[in-house]
Amino acid sequence: MAKKNEQLSFGEKHSEADNDPVVCLGITFNNEDERREYFRNELKKKLPELKNIEGFPIGEDEDIIALSDPPYYTLCPNPWINDFIEEWNLEHREKKKVDEPLAIDISEGKNDPIYVAHTYHTKVPYKAIMRYMLYYTKPGDIVFDGFSGTGMTGVAAEKCQDEKVVRDLMGDDYSEEMVGKRNAVLVDIAPAATFIGQNHSKQTELPETYDILRNIINKLRTEYTWSVSTLGTTLEKVSGKSLKDTYSTHTSYFGEINYVIWSEIYQCPSCNQELNYWEATVEEKDGKDVNKELSCPHCGASFLKRNLEKILDTKFDPVANEIVEIPKTVPVRINYTYKGKRYNKKPDWYDIEVFKWFEKYSDYMKVTKTKFFDGVETSRPIKNGLLYFHQVYTHKNLSLLDEFLQKSDGTGKENEAQFLLGSAISRLSKFNRYMPQHNRHVGPMANALYLPSLSVEINPISQLELQLNKLLNAWSENQYSGNVISTQSSTCLSIKDNSIDYIFLDPPFGANIMYSELNFIREAWLKVFTNNKKEAIENKSQGKTLGDYTNLMSETFKEAYRILKPNSWITVEFSNTSASVWNAIQFVIQNAGFVIASVDALDKKRGGFHGIITTTGVKQDLVISAYKPTEESVIQMKSESNTEDSAWTFINQHLKKLPVFIGVKGNASVVVERTPRILYDRMIAYHVLTGLPIPINALDFQEELALRYPMRDGMVFLESQVAEYDKKRILAKDFAQQSLFVSDENSAIEWIRQQLMKKPQTRQDIHPDFMKELQHIAKHEEIPELDELLNQNFLRYDGDGPVSNQILTYLRRSYKDLRGLEPTDNSVVEKAIHRWYVPDPNKQADLEKLREKSLLREYESYLQELEGNKKKLKTFRTEAIRAGFKKAYSEKDFESIVKVGERIPEIVIQEDDKLLMYYDNACIRLGL
Repeated sequence: MAKKNEQLSFGEKHSEADNDPVVCLGITFNNEDERREYFRNELKKKLPELKNIEGFPIGEDEDIIALSDPPYYTLCPNPWINDFIEEWNLEHREKKKVDEPLAIDISEGKNDPIYVAHTYHTKVPYKAIMRYMLYYTKPGDIVFDGFSGTGMTGVAAEKCQDEKVVRDLMGDDYSEEMVGKRNAVLVDIAPAATFIGQNHSKQTELPETYDILRNIINKLRTEYTWSVSTLGTTLEKVSGKSLKDTYSTHTSYFGEINYVIWSEIYQCPSCNQELNYWEATVEEKDGKDVNKELSCPHCGASFLKRNLEKILDTKFDPVANEIVEIPKTVPVRINYTYKGKRYNKKPDWYDIEVFKWFEKYSDYMKVTKTKFFDGVETSRPIKNGLLYFHQVYTHKNLSLLDEFLQKSDGTGKENEAQFLLGSAISRLSKFNRYMPQHNRHVGPMANALYLPSLSVEINPISQLELQLNKLLNAWSENQYSGNVISTQSSTCLSIKDNSIDYIFLDPPFGANIMYSELNFIREAWLKVFTNNKKEAIENKSQGKTLGDYTNLMSETFKEAYRILKPNSWITVEFSNTSASVWNAIQFVIQNAGFVIASVDALDKKRGGFHGIITTTGVKQDLVISAYKPTEESVIQMKSESNTEDSAWTFINQHLKKLPVFIGVKGNASVVVERTPRILYDRMIAYHVLTGLPIPINALDFQEELALRYPMRDGMVFLESQVAEYDKKRILAKDFAQQSLFVSDENSAIEWIRQQLMKKPQTRQDIHPDFMKELQHIAKHEEIPELDELLNQNFLRYDGDGPVSNQILTYLRRSYKDLRGLEPTDNSVVEKAIHRWYVPDPNKQADLEKLREKSLLREYESYLQELEGNKKKLKTFRTEAIRAGFKKAYSEKDFESIVKVGERIPEIVIQEDDKLLMYYDNACIRLGL
């Protein structure tokens, strides 16, 4: 393990001093500066070719090169990735064998110094990623993150060599073999993200970097303390003296400003006078009560804010070099510290003069004229009259931030200064909100460019000092370096095939977050912007629909599949409440060739995961575990095309990759992926999405499954796995089914199955609870009556012959007087009569035959109803559509799939993974 302040880079030990020789990609340099200069010149030569790669950022060549640290980090596509992969693979490493996925709590580590050092729109704590990395990989393995954000996957890869962190994290599961660096390749399309990731991933020379940045801030404080100070006691204005002289002469009169509250000004529709939002809504008696209506102090009329117009100020903008009209705001309260105590006051003559000074004399040497583009979020400031990024700052804050960057020039730490600036600016803009109810500022609204009526101007010097200390803590934690980072789209990677050992992805999800728009202000300071053509989001302004998002994600996962080694794993973290986005993600993962082995939902109350099978699970954070099949199994399935053998080749491999037992604290849970229905769905999905014929129908599959494999608690196992399950199951006191909402016919059947597994019961017993569950049914969904669902899917004991084993087990457990009695005893029969129960697999197959015939008859009726007209189906059984699509696809009747698909609501297709799979592939086969 490396000692602190040793910089390790790809197996080569770098010296602590910048003037010592360093080795990079087999080339020896006299020092780091020489290495950096050499590779920057090489990068400059390669830029013309790199500009043809998807996701090349928008910016000037010199800015891209200046912010890059090649070959490790480039603010554009990194042309050295394969060179590093080749170097990492020089040492032969035997592949780690991982037979089943890992499900863990991903909420840990959010208070870690590295995690809190720099904000971003989304983050997964690096310690959570470490848990996955330590499980799926071994030291020296290559990991990839194609949506790397702030580089937490890179931090995790580096921290795997920290013995103490690994030991603390793994507890009883710790072993020495786990400790060792993983080599990370990080890719993100956003320059703002990769710049943060680079500064998290590189080793910083402490205390030199800290001292230089601290010195810059000290100079700023020395020169501008007068501007962040306010009178703590009365002082008459002294004529002929500058503000700086006034402060210097009467220093003891002044305290330091913590923050200033600015209020928007509206026009009263009644008397046309100015209406100060603060004065009209916040009761001055305590500053906390907020009136819903604004009351005009001039005429007494009251109005809702949405019915008022903002007053605009017409001023010359020195950065834009033009006359602009921006919303008028005025300072209304100053929070300051004077002689060790905090106070509030209204701005006085000195404060007003300070505001005027910055408006008149600031030069803004580092601020460029950068106009907002029209977007979902960027339209917010535009609608408020702020056309340029710099207008989201007050004159004072903009000027002091500009001065901070000017003072960093020539220090050799310009990029570290930019990193510090980026960590501070989120709270230094007009987006920073004041909440009277809480009597404090609460920061910007998450993932939105929302301009509040009451904004807060924080003291920028104290904010830079605060953030520098956070970065110091983070840098002190970061003892290692050596990740490779590239700024580009993950839809088109130049990485070698089958070269990555493990992939962790936390991708964007639909319209959740408008990354490029939210990054625009930060990237305006960097002067390099996201090329959002291949940004994988839904965005009306970019004209990107759910279909476009799905296509972009599909390209990404196909690339991920291509670069991942066979028999290796990918972990996808999912956070979205949209069922359509959830199904899109499942679809693209499987369409790429991956096989999903586990979908687990984070139960924050329980502190763990449980399996899910319905789209209602998207209301929680999910972790999708999938694997790339072995080359041997892929070749074998192709050779077995058009035979049932390809189904069993898939099932044999898939069962090896599934958890054998899930349970904590004496509880056992269903491994959903091991249930016959889900196994069949996974097998069908793999064959359809990889272009193989469907090898077997559901009925024959059910029958053959029961003959080929041992079953326990409704789950399927390999012979080599069942003993382990039996041993663990016997120690579990309780057996918990997963909870779900009844949203369609399939989930209704599953709900009934759960109830009957717990307690075989009569129709009268189950009916009241079943009716309560129907509140979540979609408008288009036609659900059969309970009697039909029972008859088609379950069995009822009517007194003929012995009582079934499932009912008998329940009765003997629940009624002491029935224990020891035979299944034919009258007392047992009387208690069992008319109870419904879950059939064993053989009888289940018989029921499935009857049910499928009924569903296909229903599907045929839809085809007849649509014949000769263009009407939409308003209500239907989704299960019937699924059954019909499957049959039509196996018969290559793609036209009927498209015909029916076009007559049902698009949202139904998008929110159902099976319908989406058949419909999308049918369209592809027809060239649509």
